[in-house]
Amino acid sequence: MTRTAPTGLTRWLLRAPIGLYRARLGFLMGHRFVLIHHTGRVSGRPRDVVVEVVREDGDSVVVCSGWGEGSQWFQNVMAHPDVVIEVASSRCEVRGRQLSPDEGEAEMLDYAHRHPSAARRLSGYMGFPADGRDETYREVGRSLPFVRFDPR
Repeated sequence: MTRTAPTGLTRWLLRAPIGLYRARLGFLMGHRFVLIHHTGRVSGRPRDVVVEVVREDGDSVVVCSGWGEGSQWFQNVMAHPDVVIEVASSRCEVRGRQLSPDEGEAEMLDYAHRHPSAARRLSGYMGFPADGRDETYREVGRSLPFVRFDPR
């Protein structure tokens, strides 16, 4: 299944929360979103992205690259795994690592059981059936890359 990153107005809307974090208003995003400060793998320039938190586990955070392995932020983090994240109003130096497909499957199932409506909407938006079935969430978890950020 081919997933392409959004463009135009959709891309602008998805990137808008970055401005909240830059204005020191990240607490408005709560603990459901994380700002990742990463380094461009080709340019070496600083980059930022806001993604939804799949699970927060103490000082560790798990996220998913909804646009697959072709996502720029995902490729950058795999090339330069030492990044800084902001959740709400706290900042932490972390190292990212890609989870195995089995781990991704478990994370997606757990997320879907905690946030059933959001999981159905996100599955549909990413091109998977929005049927709420565990089998679908297992497929999502095995198909998309999940990243765990642990403190350095």
